[in-house]
Amino acid sequence: MAGKTGDLNLTEALFDDQERIAIADSAWLFRGYARAQASEIVEAVRSVLRQAPLRQMQVPGGHWMSVRTSSCGDKGWVSDSRGYRYACEDPLTGRAWPAIPPLLLELAVSGAARAGFAAFEPDACLINCYQPGAKMGLHQDRDEKDLDAPIVSLSFGLPATFMFGGLTRRGSVKRFPLLHGDMLVWGGPSRMVYHGVAPLQAGEHPMLGAWRVNLTFRRAG
Repeated sequence: MAGKTGDLNLTEALFDDQERIAIADSAWLFRGYARAQASEIVEAVRSVLRQAPLRQMQVPGGHWMSVRTSSCGDKGWVSDSRGYRYACEDPLTGRAWPAIPPLLLELAVSGAARAGFAAFEPDACLINCYQPGAKMGLHQDRDEKDLDAPIVSLSFGLPATFMFGGLTRRGSVKRFPLLHGDMLVWGGPSRMVYHGVAPLQAGEHPMLGAWRVNLTFRRAG
């Protein structure tokens, strides 16, 4: 089945677990990279969320994000009417964010190394949780002080359509599915690409039900 113009038609292709698929310059998709550890990862995320609960954040324009979010690591990503930034304390609890669980940290570091970023040391992990209809508009990850470090993204639960564009909002956009256990790594010339997630389609995942969980590791600096 042919994909739409500008799309990567990966749905029906066959990939070995952890096969590295180039999607752009210094941007790689690893099918099923974390699938075997998914149960342990989900439990680790639940442990984090018991300390730093999910919440919907407001963006500077005034509306509320459809995605529910939290963080772990030395710094957490926050947004409100004042803007986007990283903070050492969770504004909801007034406490330091939970540490990144060792399994998650190990997967992020090893995955980055497989993508060619051997020196990656994340100090922040953003936890985004989607239910059907939730989305993430095209944006750049530019709040980090260290833009030489890559972004490492792990996906679990319902499949999502990921949008990977160019260095401007007007650049062409590739669309491809992110499946349970997939890892996406981008950096170098692709570090500042616009990217996002199309509205999540309804469904039921055996492990996570009507949810998609995304873990995004960064070097906030």
